[in-house]
Amino acid sequence: MNTKSFFLSGIVGTIVCFLLGFLFYGLIFADLHTEDTDPDMLFIFLGCLFYAFTFALIFSRWAHITTFNSGAKAGFLIGLLWSLSVNFFMSSSEGVLDSNFAIMIAIDAVSAAIMGGVIALVIGKTKA
Repeated sequence: MNTKSFFLSGIVGTIVCFLLGFLFYGLIFADLHTEDTDPDMLFIFLGCLFYAFTFALIFSRWAHITTFNSGAKAGFLIGLLWSLSVNFFMSSSEGVLDSNFAIMIAIDAVSAAIMGGVIALVIGKTKA
């Protein structure tokens, strides 16, 4: 694993994840979460940070994914499975499946595909 490409792709992936979250959840689908409290941006950023570095670790160390297309495909599958897992856990605490369940799964999978593609692209461009 190339440490430079791991860290650089993780940082770029964090930025992409954060911006996609703002785009999808903050602007386009802002009505999905109608809570009265404002989200804590630090915790959202930290979530993006660890999510992106998870992808960067998998892609650079074990899967050797280095192109946008292969990263987008892997990102979509990992994002889909992760989103299903998290949303089922969240639904279990509410006692009912959220009516926006499918939309949130789709948003998360598409976001993970884009982020995964960018992470893989950065890995491919920076590996020695």
